[in-house]
Amino acid sequence: MTLSLHFPPKLRFSDEELVAFCLANPDLNLERDEKGEIHLMSPAHGLTSANNSEIITEVSIWNRKTKAGKVFDSSGGFFLADTSMRAPDLAWVRIERWAALSKKEKHSFPYLAPDFIIELESDTDSLTKLKSKMKKWVANGVCLAWLISISKQKTYIYRSNGETASVAFTQQLSGEDVLEGFTVVLSEIFEL
Repeated sequence: MTLSLHFPPKLRFSDEELVAFCLANPDLNLERDEKGEIHLMSPAHGLTSANNSEIITEVSIWNRKTKAGKVFDSSGGFFLADTSMRAPDLAWVRIERWAALSKKEKHSFPYLAPDFIIELESDTDSLTKLKSKMKKWVANGVCLAWLISISKQKTYIYRSNGETASVAFTQQLSGEDVLEGFTVVLSEIFEL
């Protein structure tokens, strides 16, 4: 479940204030949308968390072998071009882009769109809202994005060229030219 906090325009957090607020409240899982509204997310249910852990493990194993980038979990936030600060369930950034960041940038929410992200639908999510959010990820520079829908047992794929597709959990997903060589069949790792 997500709780949205609406602020009058004069009371909206600057980027620095948002970082300070997050540091002062480390137990809160939040995002800021492009309108400046703060969205507080409740913790994931056990099954959603376990499935998210499984997909993070798969990407992390691939990444450890390839050393191609950095993998982030849902507590990693990113400042995006539309002024939002988003924290996907999983993010991956190419190693050369990560290496180009300063130490200070790495100790905050970096100003960059990940190359790859995953959002995993939970029991309380609206699939329509998640699909809209995926389009925003891509509009902000994400190259490849997966929306994993447990309710539909389908993954919706969003690409930077505007193409979309969907793949059943029983079919193989590919990291395409973003996570080169990465494949996974969600029905083999997820508990449904």
